Amino acid sequence: MVSSNDAIAKKWWKEAVVYQVYPRSFMDSDGDGIGDLKGIISKLDYIKSLGVNVIWLNPIYSSPNDDNGYDVSDYRNIMKDFGTMADFDDLLKGMHQRGLKLVMDLVVNHSSDEHEWFKQSRSSRNSPYRNYYHWWNAEDGKPPYRYSLFDVNHDAWKYDSLTNAYYLHYFSRKQPDLNWENPKLRQEVYGIMKFWADKGIDGFRLDAFQFAAKDTTWPMFPKGFEKNFVPYYAMQGNLHGYLQEMNREVLSKYDVMSVAEGSGSTFEDGHNLVDARRRELNMAYAFDAVDLAKPEGYSVLKFKQTFTKWDSAFVDDGWLSIFLANHDQARLVNRYGNDSPEFRSVSAKMLMTFLMTMRGTPYYYYGDELGMTNAGFTKIEDYRDVQTLNEYQRQKSIGGDLPAYLKRIGFESRDNGRTPFQWNTKANGGFSTGTPWINANPNYKTINAAAQEKDANSTLNYFRKAVKLRKANEALIYGKYTLLDEDNPDVYVYTRELNGKKLLVLLNFRAKASAYNIGMDISKASVLLSNYAKPSASGTLQPYEAVVYEVK
Repeated sequence: MVSSNDAIAKKWWKEAVVYQVYPRSFMDSDGDGIGDLKGIISKLDYIKSLGVNVIWLNPIYSSPNDDNGYDVSDYRNIMKDFGTMADFDDLLKGMHQRGLKLVMDLVVNHSSDEHEWFKQSRSSRNSPYRNYYHWWNAEDGKPPYRYSLFDVNHDAWKYDSLTNAYYLHYFSRKQPDLNWENPKLRQEVYGIMKFWADKGIDGFRLDAFQFAAKDTTWPMFPKGFEKNFVPYYAMQGNLHGYLQEMNREVLSKYDVMSVAEGSGSTFEDGHNLVDARRRELNMAYAFDAVDLAKPEGYSVLKFKQTFTKWDSAFVDDGWLSIFLANHDQARLVNRYGNDSPEFRSVSAKMLMTFLMTMRGTPYYYYGDELGMTNAGFTKIEDYRDVQTLNEYQRQKSIGGDLPAYLKRIGFESRDNGRTPFQWNTKANGGFSTGTPWINANPNYKTINAAAQEKDANSTLNYFRKAVKLRKANEALIYGKYTLLDEDNPDVYVYTRELNGKKLLVLLNFRAKASAYNIGMDISKASVLLSNYAKPSASGTLQPYEAVVYEVK
């Protein structure tokens, strides 16, 4: 029965499959070792061939690159490393000609300290830009402690002698937080959004926006709050009011999708962001599931419970993003699958099946369609990420266990997900004729797009099948989700149902044969997708097996 509620209301962004491109690492057109816009243009036919219909592009604005573009110095210009505004216009035109839409990263929790606003803000306490940022005058004593994710000392207040004051930075010292409490700042942001929307882009991903509003009474937080800082940082102040204002002034005036990075610490927080009646955003993504992956493994039960809870919270109103990887995570197959030669491909396919059969808009990270793996870096000199490098310096200064730290970041550093795309067997995987900004994974000689194009059973071609299946079955987009065999510690089973059509999804998350019990006869069910040549007999699954059935 089709309901009239928001979850069933059809929208293009609900039916989309989003493909995330990390521009710095996708394709280098000029041999300087850095991916660029012309490189992306040259690969638009490849992206189109995947079946996806939205590209989310990580920041390409002018930036000194302290945090790979997440420190913006000019929101209306293109970083020289990536090309020119003319290149951007060509990219957008080329995408739209192919029926691809473009979502851009909007980084407005913070700017670069080299942005003109901040230069003016720190020049004088009387500057008209002073209140574009959060300042604490030194004569008032030390500000209440705030935790910084990227700072060497994890201190979010940085002393600036120019005006004898501290400024707030939740991330690196070169990323001062913007003061959303200031209406002038908000109007500046809306102007930036209109600039890009008028160019014809199709959406915004609001980076770290759950942290944008602050409690500017600056209360003391309890000791140890930094171990779980989200309840203290996310969804504070008048965040929802600012989003409603953004919706009125910008989002409602264009046919754009909007997504928030992060959704607070409760279902209510997340739901309030995306309930259509509140007129804020279209969708949000939560980190509960991506936070489960650890070097020692993760609980499949907890994984199932997390996705099932989030689905239930959005069953009537609002919409979710479904993802397991992005530029802030290590590689998908290392975290949730198995990167061994025996199981890498089949486990990558199983994870693709999961992401393409859940309710919500799936987001897929570049290279994961090939089953690209973690970088295999062993030395700190291999890394480029500000978070990884600053934490290494901190560990060094406090006498931490550096070999243990290196082992940990070998699994979890963000740089694992930022190595060059592996196009072919040429030097650097065909990414660049020069020296890449970060080393290519040596396994590009065996894991690359050119080889997988020729192999009907490759992860790449399986990804295309999975996307095609999703697009051909509205039940996988709008259909009811029901978890089966919920206490099974190894297998994830669920159905998707819409208008009399019922699909059954069976996923084995283990490197061993696993049993399941669903009390359903599938002997006459049709196999729509399988990552093995021959699906298992009813009741068992092969290692990392994935099967999608249509049940009559």
